[in-house]
Amino acid sequence: MLKFLRKARTVPRWIVLFIDLFIASIAFTAACVLIKQIGLVPIDKQEFLMMCEVYLAVTFGVFFLMRIHTGLIRFTNSQDMLRIFIAVLICNVVSGAVYALAFSIKEFTVNKVILLLIINFSIKSSLMIFLRTAVRSMYYYIKYHSSASKKSVLIYATNHNSLLLKQALEASKTGNFYIAGFVEIDNPKINKFIEQRKVYPLAELDRVARRMNVERLIIPDEKLDSQIKQQLIERCLQAGIKISSVPPSDQWFSDESLPRQIKDLKIEDLLSRKPIVINNQKIHGELSGKRILITGAAGSIGSEIMRQVLRFEPAMLILCDQSESPLHDLGLEVEELAPNCTVKLFIADVRNYKRMRAMFKEFRPEIIFHAAAYKHVPLMEDNPAEAIQTNVGGTKNLADLAVYFDADKFVMISTDKAVNPTNIMGASKRIAEIYIQSLNEAITHGRDHLNTVDGLLAAPATANTKFITTRFGNVLGSNGSVIPRFKAQIKKGGPVTVTHPEITRYFMTIPEAVQLVLEAGVTEQGGKIFVFDMGEPVKISDMAKKMIRLAGFTPGAEIEIVYTGLRPGEKLYEELLNNEELTQPTHHEKIKVANVRTYDYKDVVADVEKLLQLVQRDDEEEIVKKMKQMVPEYLSNNSYYQKLDKEPI
Repeated sequence: MLKFLRKARTVPRWIVLFIDLFIASIAFTAACVLIKQIGLVPIDKQEFLMMCEVYLAVTFGVFFLMRIHTGLIRFTNSQDMLRIFIAVLICNVVSGAVYALAFSIKEFTVNKVILLLIINFSIKSSLMIFLRTAVRSMYYYIKYHSSASKKSVLIYATNHNSLLLKQALEASKTGNFYIAGFVEIDNPKINKFIEQRKVYPLAELDRVARRMNVERLIIPDEKLDSQIKQQLIERCLQAGIKISSVPPSDQWFSDESLPRQIKDLKIEDLLSRKPIVINNQKIHGELSGKRILITGAAGSIGSEIMRQVLRFEPAMLILCDQSESPLHDLGLEVEELAPNCTVKLFIADVRNYKRMRAMFKEFRPEIIFHAAAYKHVPLMEDNPAEAIQTNVGGTKNLADLAVYFDADKFVMISTDKAVNPTNIMGASKRIAEIYIQSLNEAITHGRDHLNTVDGLLAAPATANTKFITTRFGNVLGSNGSVIPRFKAQIKKGGPVTVTHPEITRYFMTIPEAVQLVLEAGVTEQGGKIFVFDMGEPVKISDMAKKMIRLAGFTPGAEIEIVYTGLRPGEKLYEELLNNEELTQPTHHEKIKVANVRTYDYKDVVADVEKLLQLVQRDDEEEIVKKMKQMVPEYLSNNSYYQKLDKEPI
């Protein structure tokens, strides 16, 4: 029987209309009998039949016109019930008018007709609503008690959004969830029932999850307080259940699509940091109506810069990257996000000076966000020439052109690995920092130098480009980072590979990092290195364990963690500041200015030119020697080039 009901399709509409008419006849008969029994008025058989025929005819017409029979009974809601009340009321008013005009029933006064219709209204509307409620309850009872494949879930909180989520999941045909109850942290509703579901205290989540075989907890509020979210995450990890979130109810496409909008909590949510507040008005004033160039636009950081910059209504976005397909996809995304924005896609390598010059000449960017770089430590350790050509040579090309074409600002994305570098990648970024800092100093204090050094175009007399460096640690979820790798390894069943049990890194989400890049980018302080507050360092092994638990597995037992050893150039702990550096506060609590020593531009540009010449000779040891000469604090770690640290430079 249950199997038949589960497979049964919707009842034909004419049957629903017939049932409603049958209820109407029962209600009218019951009202007449009640009127007669209490002795208010005698009604003979002929009078009853005439009145009943009129009433059923009116009911048929009103119900048909108002389409009362067309709704799916199992999805009846408060609006449907209101329509039933209105329809029954109209039936009674119209029927009363017909009785008054067409019939002359002795002893049947107006007051008694009104009383009859009031009683009829009460009985008829009650029966119709009872029928629909009963069918709806039976449907959901069968739906939730006849399938072993249902996923038992709990919903956090008992507010309006939580109740809407419960109703939507129950109404969805595509969903496969059984709502086991609600969870609250501290609420008077705990241990009470809401919509036939119990409200459990968070402290008992472990017991409830085991007893009811709960698979996940769903949070209906993406903007939940970070401390509360951390409590929920820790409890769910202890209980061994997944934790998911859904967008706000106004972003639900439909009840049927809602299950697809339920997303597992991401590792970013484990960072437990307060939301970053930026000066949107100031940023808007700086970026609005400007021509903005983003290099490395198809990468994780570059694409997020694009998304956030779009909100500030630039006059033109120039998106530069050497990767064809990702850049094409990014262009399609921009068309959806901001169809009225002028966007130019420029495929080129930042190392190609002629292509970069052509881009600057055609589009004349006013603000440059330079995110193009090689960033993978082990790869760059094996390919130092490539690291120098892109991270140093590419930066020099863009910086020189920014000055020549009189751009307002040049914002470079750097890394915490540039502090006391132990690898090729970090040292190459430090050299790029030194170059743009010294160039900024030359513009500000020694403009004549710009015209005397080979390799740099003569700067216009009005050139006043401000060069800004932003330095931060690892971003969660970026291309090639540890998070996607862990996810892929967990999906395959393990093992999850970590280089060292004690290795730690600073982490920040991509949107957080870009918010601070934009905030630092609107400063008037050129030549500065801005260091971001990355919070506390995170032990990678702990992150791996949490990700395994978030995926519903037990670390060690179901998914093994294997330690592979530090890679070439890698160090256990990253630093955001050089040991000899001091910082100064800025207008933003999460941004500080690093006080680093200044370099003479003439010396720096000569060293950079020499370094780029060594790249052309492809002499890797000489390249690294020159890097160590330019960055004395660069000491290789776990690398082939450690031997150079023992040699006099």
